[in-house]
Amino acid sequence: MSQRMGFFTDTSICIGCKACEVACKEWNSVPDDGYNLLGLSYDNTGGLGASTWRHVAFIEQTKPAGEQSTGARDDLRWLMSSDVCKHCTQAGCLDVCPTGALFRTEFGTVVVQEDICNGCGYCVPACPFGVIDRRESDGRAWKCTLCYDRIGDGQMPACAKACPTESIQFGPLDELRERAQGRVDQLVAAGVTDARLYGDDPGDGVGGTGAMFLLLDEPEVYGFPPDPVVPTRALGSMWRHAAAAAGAFVGLGVAAFAGRRR
Repeated sequence: MSQRMGFFTDTSICIGCKACEVACKEWNSVPDDGYNLLGLSYDNTGGLGASTWRHVAFIEQTKPAGEQSTGARDDLRWLMSSDVCKHCTQAGCLDVCPTGALFRTEFGTVVVQEDICNGCGYCVPACPFGVIDRRESDGRAWKCTLCYDRIGDGQMPACAKACPTESIQFGPLDELRERAQGRVDQLVAAGVTDARLYGDDPGDGVGGTGAMFLLLDEPEVYGFPPDPVVPTRALGSMWRHAAAAAGAFVGLGVAAFAGRRR
């Protein structure tokens, strides 16, 4: 297997240009999901889905005015973040797929083979991040592939290539973790004490992700679950308990039959 690759998204330098969304759609021939302001700030895509593999969130926040403020009003800030499939180490979507349409690549990413997907939809509720979805036009599941065709050819994913501020960074996951922690330390030293990493812990409920994020507030503010857990994590123990129960049931049946024969 090749070195595991992934994303590090530094939201502190995201400018909300949505170049990553456009590049993703153009390279992967993802259909247009319509232009609709949704009444939610300037976010016209709303969230990740079958036709939105990269989503730039616009979060308008009011923070209590600092000591140096005139007191006229609260301070206003925008939090912007380009979200994407997390390519989990323990991927629930991969665990439940009955056809093998989902597979783990040599780069550690998770990809859907659209020609094998039968549209059963089991993968949709199995994702703790709400990433994967079925497209209404064909019923099949779609999500980010981390540009499997490009990285296999030694190229950078389209979204990272298009990002003008290098908010989206691509590379070996171990190197990205080190780089991400260094960036957090830099921001904290500069007084940005809310800076933190998300998705960098291999001991979390999904075994760590292939896409980590530098956040400037709590994960919930960005729409991320604070403690993601893959629904299939206990699948092995569930099957063992089921097998034990079945064995006990068969044993009782045999004992009852033997008792009747006597």
